[in-house]
Amino acid sequence: MESQSVLNHNSLKAILAEVNEVSNEDIRDEIVSDIYTKSKSLCKKVVSQQPAMYRSDKLDEIFTSRIWGFPIMLILLGTVFYITIAGANVPSDMLANLFGYLEGKLTFLFEAMHAPEWLHGVLVLGLFRGTGWVISVMLPPMAIFFPMFALLENYGYLPRVAFNMDRLFKRAGGHGKQSLTMAMGFGCNAAAIMSTRIIESPRERMLAILTNNFVPCNGRWPTLILLASLFMVTGFSGAAGTFVTAAILIGFVMLGVVVTLSVSWVLSKTALKGVPTHYTLELPPFRRPKFWNTILRASLDKAWYVLKRAVVVAAPASILTWVLANIYVGDTSILMHFINFLDPFGQALGMDGFIMAAFILGLPANEIVIPILIMAYLSQGAMLEIEDLSKLKQVFIDQGWTWLTALNMMLFSLLHFPCGTTLVNIYKETKSPKWTFMSFLIPTVIAIGVTWLTATVARAFGWV
Repeated sequence: MESQSVLNHNSLKAILAEVNEVSNEDIRDEIVSDIYTKSKSLCKKVVSQQPAMYRSDKLDEIFTSRIWGFPIMLILLGTVFYITIAGANVPSDMLANLFGYLEGKLTFLFEAMHAPEWLHGVLVLGLFRGTGWVISVMLPPMAIFFPMFALLENYGYLPRVAFNMDRLFKRAGGHGKQSLTMAMGFGCNAAAIMSTRIIESPRERMLAILTNNFVPCNGRWPTLILLASLFMVTGFSGAAGTFVTAAILIGFVMLGVVVTLSVSWVLSKTALKGVPTHYTLELPPFRRPKFWNTILRASLDKAWYVLKRAVVVAAPASILTWVLANIYVGDTSILMHFINFLDPFGQALGMDGFIMAAFILGLPANEIVIPILIMAYLSQGAMLEIEDLSKLKQVFIDQGWTWLTALNMMLFSLLHFPCGTTLVNIYKETKSPKWTFMSFLIPTVIAIGVTWLTATVARAFGWV
């Protein structure tokens, strides 16, 4: 009798151990799966399925597959990048030439009016040239990227992305809908912050807000694309160079996603503890979008909104940069005093004071980081346009750039603090100076840590 009691006790312990091994998430998934299977079998008996619905189910077996889901996501993302990069070059050059022509006419007008030189510098060389640079660099990629993204959205693919990413965000302590807000960040982090309203849980919404900055917005693409083209694809040209550039950009996007998940996990275990909420995502059927209507609306609504925001915040920064570069204290401009102060810190991160100053002055809009950097390197009191990329690369090399400098600037651009408009939107959404400051501090600390570690390792092994 005693041995039977021991046996029953051991059996009970074994059963409890098996039960503990089954997580709540596994139980939930099994229940939902059983409900769906039962509902589907009942519906088949009383509802006739349309061919379109049948095709959607077949496509979902591929697009949401554990094997093919993520590779298809990367292929589509790479295709969007490739078309954006390849298609933006010609219109960017055309816009740059147009603004160069208009600048010449404005200069002639100022000379005819005998306007003071400082007024011409502020309004034409500062305001007009800086704004023109932003438009010529930003508008063509946006006019391609946003319509393509909108086509994927209207076709019904983005909910499949959320489905694929749901498990990853759950394991990181976040919400599956965070994948949708993260995807919006590729276009504009400021708009993505507002899109976090779709997340009902305040804790998980805060996670999405604090980590949205780690995917590159449209303002960072010019920096990433330019430096990847100049320093990371040496030996490639034409279509091969564009393909390699797109592959490098995918790598940076994947790094941003990994950082997003990692920071979400750390915050969910510390400052934002809690149990992830569950939601059932109903996948809409695939549908053929209205092609030209989608392209037109995406171009006018999204592209125009982001461009207007960039111009509004870039214009004052352009004037400020011109003023700092043209007011001297002793025999050195205020801008150079600022750069010299930042240089030791920049060198420790594998960059220099010019790059640090460009990022700080580019706080209003990430689009103006590169033009500010060029202006500072050439010691001119105005933003300069260099159309020949080989000449631009030589400017960087003359300043001591190596592959490490380019890589760390790309890493810092990917990970650093949000732009001014995004910070304003974060404050509006959270109503908290504390969380707004944290959204600035967290990515800044990570960017400094990653670039310092990269520079230290590269120097320790003698790679530079």
